[in-house]
Amino acid sequence: MKLFFRAKNEKGEEISGEREATDRFALARGLRTEGLTVIYAEPAGKRKKTKIWQIDLFGRVKMKDKIVFASNLSAMISAGLSLSRSLEVMERQTPNKRFKKIIHDVGERVDGGGTLSDSLANYPKVFPEVFVAMVSTAEESGKLPEALKSVSEQLTKSYDLQRKVKGAMIYPSVIVVVMAIIGVLMMMFLVPTLTATFRELNVELPLSTRVLIGVSDFMAGNVILVVLLAFIGIISLISLWRSKTGRIWLDTISLRLPFFGNLTRQINSATIMRTISSLISSGVSMIRTIEITERVVQNHHYKAVMKEAAEKMQKGISLSAVFEAHQNLFPVFVEEVSAVGEETGKLPDMLLKGAIFYEEEVDQVTKNLSTIIEPVLMVVIGVAVGFFAISVIGPMYSLSNAIT
Repeated sequence: MKLFFRAKNEKGEEISGEREATDRFALARGLRTEGLTVIYAEPAGKRKKTKIWQIDLFGRVKMKDKIVFASNLSAMISAGLSLSRSLEVMERQTPNKRFKKIIHDVGERVDGGGTLSDSLANYPKVFPEVFVAMVSTAEESGKLPEALKSVSEQLTKSYDLQRKVKGAMIYPSVIVVVMAIIGVLMMMFLVPTLTATFRELNVELPLSTRVLIGVSDFMAGNVILVVLLAFIGIISLISLWRSKTGRIWLDTISLRLPFFGNLTRQINSATIMRTISSLISSGVSMIRTIEITERVVQNHHYKAVMKEAAEKMQKGISLSAVFEAHQNLFPVFVEEVSAVGEETGKLPDMLLKGAIFYEEEVDQVTKNLSTIIEPVLMVVIGVAVGFFAISVIGPMYSLSNAIT
């Protein structure tokens, strides 16, 4: 029968075509003699072409979907299902249309003789490098279910950490945005009415009132310009956030801010320690582990430290020594835990314990964050309301004194 196939040559280039063969195994043997490795094959008449452009452009895969995928895939393989069968079940169970197509393509590649790690690596924006590396090592050691379970735990902790921090910042962010909107509306509609009244009374206005009226007159008389400036400001902030220079600047500010600086250190320390622990436990080499961790962390200062660690460890310098040299970024506890782990030969276990400690610290801090931020917000709101009240009531007192 005629079979459609996709294969890779010795240079890693993917080629496709059709060839007569009795079955897929015969096809794979024949192509192997030509230096080709089959990654997908099926009868030519039944071929359903996977549209990669559809997969890449529409929808997105949430972290929860990845966690469920790794966890359920681990459970099914542990229960005795084959990898191909497990992927078919996951494809049917996944409600996310984009993820369903990705799993389908991964399943096709696995059925064609490809490894799970190589198949996942085709989607770097969906499956992070730490995911692929742990699966790849597990395939060599025969511990795929255990590795997938570790991946699920790793992704869960990372997701929980991000969710807690973002959740703690939602309340103050909403308050600030609402205050800004109310302020703009008052400046454009309420203050002009008061301004006309004050001018009719012809009383001497205090400085705060003159400032308030000046800002209001500018905004009311230049609506298009104000909207344009606001738009430019938003675009500039987004560009700053996405640019490398802007990210470095923001990363630096986050480390220097009171309270938030310590929180940033704890979050990054927990992420680095758990990632290194998970990768080493899965059998990934130390240098490779550090290189992957460098790409996992988001803060540029911590990326630089991990890059430095990879270089120094190749020269025989310990990981704990690298942490010790950067105590402005890593708490002393990180260095101590690493040193004990290196001395006892239980580095993954000690780093995991350290990660759990800081994750619990972050959890506690985020729970208390609202009690810390609320008084600050109340002070800011009080100052804004007080300034507005003085600016409005001041002229009325002046008028009252003039009448008496």
